[in-house]
Amino acid sequence: MSRDLGVDTQLRQISPELRRKEVLVDESLQIPTIDMRKLMVEDDDEMAKLHLACKEWGFFQLINHGVAEESIEKMKVDLQEFFKLPAEEKNAYERPQNSMEGYGQHHIFGQGKKLDWGHMFLLSSLPPSLRNLRFWPQNPTSFRATLDKYSLELQEVSNYLLKLMGKNLGKDIPKQLTEMFENGRQAVRMNYYPACVNGNNAMGITPHTDAVGLTLLLQANEVQGLEINKNGKWIPVTPIPAAFIVNIGDIIEVMSNGEYKSIEHRTVLDQENERFSIAAFHFPNVKAVIGPLQDLVKKNGELYKTLSNDEFFGLFQKGKLEE
Repeated sequence: MSRDLGVDTQLRQISPELRRKEVLVDESLQIPTIDMRKLMVEDDDEMAKLHLACKEWGFFQLINHGVAEESIEKMKVDLQEFFKLPAEEKNAYERPQNSMEGYGQHHIFGQGKKLDWGHMFLLSSLPPSLRNLRFWPQNPTSFRATLDKYSLELQEVSNYLLKLMGKNLGKDIPKQLTEMFENGRQAVRMNYYPACVNGNNAMGITPHTDAVGLTLLLQANEVQGLEINKNGKWIPVTPIPAAFIVNIGDIIEVMSNGEYKSIEHRTVLDQENERFSIAAFHFPNVKAVIGPLQDLVKKNGELYKTLSNDEFFGLFQKGKLEE
């Protein structure tokens, strides 16, 4: 499938910066593992582990999450079947210019600037009224029904996690977070990273943070590639089978007034094997104001500006398009 990348594009994806820069990787550390089953009974130890994971790591692996195994396996199959389609069929869903929805490469910054080595297919999934079915493929034939069920189950998990994070942050926070994310938006991005013989000199996705509330990532095959930046070291994440990798996004960092951290991460490439993953991004509803929750600013004051939804995402998209 890497034939979809033109020769000129492939050459531009090899970053001179990466050739020069020695990467310090620490494989002795792993992100925390959180058991959803224990969280559901609000086990004190597990709640404390969740709080620490959000404060110190910004990432954790979630096991026993309750999402049906059938939903996960169908999503994996349909994802891989879509990326196996001929290029001309996938290009029918091509992402329009200055839009983030649709099929295409990861962020392309223009001639002479680094590209990411991979393909993505991003869809607005919830609420259903925001779905643009022009981008929802009918091949595989099960794709639409599979993504519909999968997206609803993941939003339920995300909302429950936000409620528990709120309880860890303070007495009145759960209600505030619940209201802000009620009928919130969700986008699902399916990722395909071809094998790359120059894997040490290119990136699947360059270092970034997520401008969302929460991200739930599913590793769709056995090839790992996610790394997080912890104290200046890049730490590879070894996925637990059937677990979701959860990370705090910029919005929760802002709302928590910096108590919870949105951590820089990246995707590295495998020289021999292709990789698939599925990221579900969860956002507040359109009425939510993005700023520190007032109960959390008494000690240190407001560490972040308060912005409307439109202002926040306007700045985010402007940065992505001009970076």
